[in-house]
Amino acid sequence: MRLPRTAHTDRPWRIHEIADSFTVEDVWALPTPGGPDDLVWLVRQFAEGMKDGVTGEGPIARALFAIRWKLGALLGWDKSSGGVGTRTPSLRDRLPADLREGPRGPDLGSSSFTSLYQRDDEWAAEMGNKTVHAVMHIGWVPDGSGGHRGQMAVLVKPNGLFGTLYMAAIKPFRYIGVYPALMRSIGREWQANAAGRSVRRPGPKPKH
Repeated sequence: MRLPRTAHTDRPWRIHEIADSFTVEDVWALPTPGGPDDLVWLVRQFAEGMKDGVTGEGPIARALFAIRWKLGALLGWDKSSGGVGTRTPSLRDRLPADLREGPRGPDLGSSSFTSLYQRDDEWAAEMGNKTVHAVMHIGWVPDGSGGHRGQMAVLVKPNGLFGTLYMAAIKPFRYIGVYPALMRSIGREWQANAAGRSVRRPGPKPKH
């Protein structure tokens, strides 16, 4: 379910301290019901999917991602010279000392995203190319009925006019093909791993 931007901006996330110049593009309630300490499992699920190159299920989502990567390769949008740490300074440089010294989050392999920090109720990762500098923020919030669930926010900072036009152009495709498929995939994998979460405990959780 898509949520209003205030579902992200009204919460005291630490990401507000370092991404204040970014626009909250999308906020989604994730179909991942769980207990108060289960964010670590959701982060692990995201990390494994991103390292494996999973970009959503269904022919529409796969086609959209294939087109995007082909265009990126053709036009040079995703070259390392346009990424975080080269064209765009990493948000790691802006982290307060406690976040910089705390858990960074999982290694995302060859994914275009890199973990910024992880706490017991939020995880953030960033990516950058010639079109946009973006942050994926995964929070863990009460669900209003005594449990908890994940919440995903996408924050963006377009690179100039081209980046702004690019974000506007892909917006309908995100809502039609990408996000619905992604939500279904996240929910199914979460349910499939429910038994494992009940018998296994992860390592020490990140601290506030």
